Amino acid sequence: MAEVVFFDLDGTLVDHRSAVWEAIGRIVRSAPDAAAPPEELMALWWTLEGRHMREYLAGECSFAEHHRRRVRSFLPMLGEPVPESPGLLDAWIAERYLGVFEESWRCYPDVRPCLDALARLPGGPRLAVLTNGDPEQQRAKLARFGLLGFFEAVLTPSELGAAKPAAYAAACRSMGTDPAHAVNVGDMLESDVNAAARAGLTGIWLDRGIDFVTGGPSPAAEGTVLRIERLTDLPARLARTNA
Repeated sequence: MAEVVFFDLDGTLVDHRSAVWEAIGRIVRSAPDAAAPPEELMALWWTLEGRHMREYLAGECSFAEHHRRRVRSFLPMLGEPVPESPGLLDAWIAERYLGVFEESWRCYPDVRPCLDALARLPGGPRLAVLTNGDPEQQRAKLARFGLLGFFEAVLTPSELGAAKPAAYAAACRSMGTDPAHAVNVGDMLESDVNAAARAGLTGIWLDRGIDFVTGGPSPAAEGTVLRIERLTDLPARLARTNA
């Protein structure tokens, strides 16, 4: 059995995409002066989230500022003025977006059964979450669903000083394990599986049938990829991998 199993969070343990869609959908459908149909505005918000999240991960801005940048770009499309004050931008985010977003968090139904099964394994692996998200928000998600106790650590760029894929080596050092004895499980084929493999870990692709970024069908895997369709398949997959 692997010594350590790292789990991605968004798209793997918690349905982040659906929560975003619910929160921003409410906003755009109630905007009387919007410059585009709701579907286009929702797609734009998702694009801006990806762009400004990359800036945050590259160290170009804080987590709060990455939200502000997104709202500055988005408000003109809603037909709303853009506040100059960072405090007013923060208030818009808190009052208009974050509340509904957080209410809409959903844990995938296969998560708890998987973690329970791994906890019952004699001499089973140590578990950790490895995520590019904000540490406070990511821990809040896990706490909401009673999952924090399953994990020895929740590792983010704040703790590791790097985001995935560079974070894989740092995460292994933090957990005191060699990459060859570590597994990373995630829903994104390139960043969770292929990048983990290049760092020396075993990557296991959780193929939930949807591309996290585009919302379309899952990408095509090239070569030999360890793939599962449900997290409840993971204990058996680990056993076969170890053998």
